Amino acid sequence: MTTPGTIRAGIGGWTFEPWEGTFYPDDLPKKRQLEYASRQMPTIEVNGTYYGSQKPAVFAKWASEAPDGFVFSLKGNRFVTNRRVLSEAGESMEKFLGSGITELGEKLGPIVWQFAPTKQFDPEDFEGFLKLLPGERDGIRLRHVLEVRHPSFMAPDFAALARKHGAAICYAHHFTYPEMADVTADFVYARLQRGEDSIPTAYTPADLDAWAERAQTWAKGGMPGDLPLADENVKIEAKPRDVFVYFIHEGKVRAPHAARAFMERVAD
Repeated sequence: MTTPGTIRAGIGGWTFEPWEGTFYPDDLPKKRQLEYASRQMPTIEVNGTYYGSQKPAVFAKWASEAPDGFVFSLKGNRFVTNRRVLSEAGESMEKFLGSGITELGEKLGPIVWQFAPTKQFDPEDFEGFLKLLPGERDGIRLRHVLEVRHPSFMAPDFAALARKHGAAICYAHHFTYPEMADVTADFVYARLQRGEDSIPTAYTPADLDAWAERAQTWAKGGMPGDLPLADENVKIEAKPRDVFVYFIHEGKVRAPHAARAFMERVAD
């Protein structure tokens, strides 16, 4: 086995008023929040791109403010995924991919395609969508994540389609969304969404220990044995995989502390 893949943990966005004074120093100007946050953790998931377009200059500015090695994961625009026929999303997808995201350069991480909780799994239409996903743009590799929220996706056929097209299934540690830890790409993407603000690190130290161990298993090319799978009969190739873990949604005030505590556990 070669060196394990890189494990990165982060948060959702960097603009959140309750972080002022709890995560950000009291005297830190708002315009320097990204600069600060990107030096406290190695990745951030940007949710704003789901709701609206950004200009190339904005992506270039983000890239300039973050240090080398930092990675932005982007939510794909909602006009791509919030439609009855997914295979007809080509024009909207092109508009999003051409909006300047490649200005991030090497700091462009996975693109997360979020589907509504009401969107059910239609194998034919979903494969039509997967065929629209390009592997590169402007010479930069594109990695795609499928964040599905309807229980009908908890099916071997869905995992097989994702694996066929090299897209990662987002593992959601969530109270209502389906949990699928199937490894279907050469990287793993997890969103840990059951944190609590009453806990200083959102998840308890014991829970963080367990998630760090799972992330290390993924990074070494394995699959944790205690997480739900859509297809329990597939054996994956044991090869190093990059792992992205985000503390997001519940326990948001303490999410930055969770990400830092998690990274301390997986540091070499």
